[in-house]
Amino acid sequence: MDPADDPAADEVEPATDEAPADEVPADDTSAEEPAEDSAPAEAAEDDVPQEYISALNSAETYSDIMHMSYQGIYDQLTSEFDQFSDEAAQYAVDNLDVDWNENALASGQSYADTMHMSQQGIYDQLTSEYGEKFTEEQAQYAIEHIEADWNENALISARSYRDNLDMSPEAIRDQLTSEYGDQFTQEQADYAIEHLDD
Repeated sequence: MDPADDPAADEVEPATDEAPADEVPADDTSAEEPAEDSAPAEAAEDDVPQEYISALNSAETYSDIMHMSYQGIYDQLTSEFDQFSDEAAQYAVDNLDVDWNENALASGQSYADTMHMSQQGIYDQLTSEYGEKFTEEQAQYAIEHIEADWNENALISARSYRDNLDMSPEAIRDQLTSEYGDQFTQEQADYAIEHLDD
């Protein structure tokens, strides 16, 4: 049979012609990809409302200077004093670059140094909903890393009770160990009473 009369021979050439046509859209797609990736990273930041940015700036101040907790900062931002919206406050605390354990430690160290509190007293203050509002894990980290002589803290507290409230040694001992008082250990309270007049 003459190849020119063979229908199969006529079908081959159209398939060959299609190959270059298929490559064109593929090349166009690859050319468009860099344009999508080159969108400026700052575009999302430009969409952040000014209130959110102001809330974040305030939150950073509360964290850096006052060593407040996540919940403490949120509550402060939404309080009648700062009056940020819930959304702005949430944005602020979620975007802080903070080690909350270290904030708890700094706060706890301050209580130990200035108020001469006990370990348990500081822990309760750090986790209290009326206090610092740190998590239990953050407060425990603080307690384990505070640098303090708890015997001396108990002694300073005992002398304050004696000098300012004219309390007796036994009343002071009870106050130091009370779960509603200073919450020092019995050993720390005994040390304080033994050295009260040193």
